[in-house]
Amino acid sequence: MATFGVASFDTAIYATFRPTYPRSLFDFIFRYHERSKGARWDRAVDLGCGTGQATVELTPFKRITGVDPSFKMIEVAQANLKAQPVSTGQYEYVQASAESLLFLEDSSVDLVIAAQACHWFDWNKMWPELARVLKKNGSAAFWIYSEFRFTHYPSLARQINTYGQGLDPLHNIGPYWQQPGRSILENHLVEVPEGNEVVPGAFSDFERVFFTGDHYPSLPSPRSVIMRKKMTWDDLLSYLNTWSALHTFRQHNPADAENPRGDVAVRFWKDLKEGVEREVGRSVEGHDEVDIEWPLAMVMVKRA
Repeated sequence: MATFGVASFDTAIYATFRPTYPRSLFDFIFRYHERSKGARWDRAVDLGCGTGQATVELTPFKRITGVDPSFKMIEVAQANLKAQPVSTGQYEYVQASAESLLFLEDSSVDLVIAAQACHWFDWNKMWPELARVLKKNGSAAFWIYSEFRFTHYPSLARQINTYGQGLDPLHNIGPYWQQPGRSILENHLVEVPEGNEVVPGAFSDFERVFFTGDHYPSLPSPRSVIMRKKMTWDDLLSYLNTWSALHTFRQHNPADAENPRGDVAVRFWKDLKEGVEREVGRSVEGHDEVDIEWPLAMVMVKRA
């Protein structure tokens, strides 16, 4: 995704304030992988790895490679790796696109994942490359999380939707998302084609899984939300500042920073705080904590 590679994008803030994935998510993926008879745990690859947040969770595998097209992201991931007090020697990071994994041999990978990245993939190229690098019975799991929700204040969902998806170019960031990737994410990957539609016979056991709770009742067989975090309101504002569309909004609207109530993200944050204050009947401070959750959707498949 182009925004993450530009010089002015703050990868340190991105790495610090993005939500983390629960261990239960990785356990779910590992159980799916070991369903195959003779499942192997030699090599795993994380596509669109960013700063390596999901890469480092692939600990059952002997060799783990994080891949990202952004040199800046790879730099941060490598720095995070060097900062660890003990090196296991399992990890490496490679700058490359997900659809062109030339450094990987045919049938060499046991598990491929992508966390908050697959909505940018060109699936007409991704599925053939996945078919090439996965071992027989190897697994892949690609997931995204969509717009955050307040666990205890569902009435604020409409405000969140308006800010993130509204079309007002001066007060919403909706027009500034890179498309079609953002729409694929907002629709929980339902537009991602099945692998066998692109490479007939290459894959088996295709599944779509929705950990979306009650937030999107139209999705088939939704499971309970598993991605949650307790954040201070100040940290929530920092998280909002990691959104790529906000970065683009600021490039197009530099005068917005002069608004006496704060820029577009600060105004949105204040509106949310005021909404909670009306519900709880008291003032909310920046150091107060609030429960946040993210609906999550996943595509899983095995190499035939």
